Amino acid sequence: MPYPPSRIPSGPRRRSLLASAAGAALLAGCSAGPDDAGTGPSATARARARAARDSRGLLGHYDAVLAAHPGLAERLRPLRAQVAAHAAAFEEGSAATATASGTASGTASATTTAPPSAVAVPAAEKDAVAGLVAAERALADRRAKELLEVPGELARLLASVAAAGAAHAYLLTEGSR
Repeated sequence: MPYPPSRIPSGPRRRSLLASAAGAALLAGCSAGPDDAGTGPSATARARARAARDSRGLLGHYDAVLAAHPGLAERLRPLRAQVAAHAAAFEEGSAATATASGTASGTASATTTAPPSAVAVPAAEKDAVAGLVAAERALADRRAKELLEVPGELARLLASVAAAGAAHAYLLTEGSR
């Protein structure tokens, strides 16, 4: 025998729907929306810009050593070229982010030399190379720590560049033996 029809309607009532809609409107008004997106660069963009700036600083260090010790040019120019490529890779991503947000930015500066550096270069070639080794190691270590705090693609780029920096440090130390 079938059950008699219920007098209580199934499903939500009109009052609960109206209360839910009002609550959703209040929550939507308090959440981060498109207005909050333009207040500043994302953490990824800041990390990418910092990495580009660090690479430019290291490039300046290479330029200072090369200016003070032209005899090291054959040994240092390939490593310097790789550091310039690293800076360009970081700047390329930040330029793409800036272009996507509406600000056009070129990467022509990525292939130019770094601004004059305030690095004091020792008079002895061996000491100048040791300073480059220390700078490469410190930057590689800092990047290895930073890659844990950034998302996928930038983390892979930081890991790759950190490994290259460690390899540069090794090559610079082995070359002086």
